[in-house]
Amino acid sequence: MLTNKMVLVIANEAPLGEALNTAALLGVGLGRHHDDSVGPDTADGSGATHTGMSAYPIPVLRAPAAKLASLRARAATYAELTIHDMHQVAQQARTYDQMSATLSGTKPEDIQYLGLALYGPRAAVDSVTGSLPLYR
Repeated sequence: MLTNKMVLVIANEAPLGEALNTAALLGVGLGRHHDDSVGPDTADGSGATHTGMSAYPIPVLRAPAAKLASLRARAATYAELTIHDMHQVAQQARTYDQMSATLSGTKPEDIQYLGLALYGPRAAVDSVTGSLPLYR
C-alpha cells in the first residue's frame, strides 16, 4: 500500500479549459518534485515501449475558489506536505520570468488560486481534503 498520497483540488468556478490546464500544470509540478511519482517505462505485448506514468492514483477534487487559499494555509501547517499551486498570476503571465516577477510583488492575500496539488502522508492529505467532493 502506498503511504503517500497525491490529490488535485480545482476551483469549482473554473471554465473547463482552465480547469484542465490547471490540472496539467499541477501534474507537471508533482512529477518534477517527487521522483517516486512516475513509474518506470513499460512494454506492451509487442514489445513497444510506453513511457512511465503516475505511480499514484490522483483524485481530482473540487472546491470553491474562495476556499482554496484557506485549504493551502491549512495544508501548510503540515510540514510533511508538499503544496503545488496554480494561481491567476501564472495564468495571466506570458513567460515564467514574468510570472515570477509579478508574483514577487503580489501580497499573499491578493493571490487568487485556481487549483492546488498536495503530496505527502495519506493521513495529512486526507485531513486537508477529506471532505471535498470529486471534480465531475
